[in-house]
Amino acid sequence: MGAGNSKPSPELSQHVFSANTPTRFSGEITTSLQDSPQSDSTRSADLELKIQSRVTSELERLAAEEADKLKEISDKVSQDSESSPSSEESPTLLDRVTGEAAEKQRKADLSHTSVSKEIAELKAKLEKRKKLESLDPAVEKVKAELVQCLRENDRRPLDCWQAREAFKREVGRLEREFVERTVR
Repeated sequence: MGAGNSKPSPELSQHVFSANTPTRFSGEITTSLQDSPQSDSTRSADLELKIQSRVTSELERLAAEEADKLKEISDKVSQDSESSPSSEESPTLLDRVTGEAAEKQRKADLSHTSVSKEIAELKAKLEKRKKLESLDPAVEKVKAELVQCLRENDRRPLDCWQAREAFKREVGRLEREFVERTVR
């Protein structure tokens, strides 16, 4: 029982596997693997670091390209806005062809009066919509009784079954009245 070591000795760190069929590797491969100080995990970690650095450099390059394009476009737009004709001039041929003339005209039409007119129209539409009706006083009373009962019996809510049934009856009555009004 106590004759063998319970822990493996550090000198037995090699694992030997015997295969059923003989495998043959060239001598160069076996010596390079035996002489290599790296394990599989360190090789995979190195490969992962190389991949991450390449991805990072590629992302930085793409970001720099996008920043250059954005700067170029913003410079072009600012030059166009400085050299664009005023709203009093007639649209250019390019504006007519691309349809930008209509957009410029629409922006020019957005004056204080037109905006206030649109606001007034929207207010009128909202006023025409049906507003919420106030609750029936009987429902309000039964609801208050149910809430009061639940507050008093906060540890025993099942004691409020009568108030709950009364509330359900009143709500059912309101639903039936609503359906009758809607169906007519």
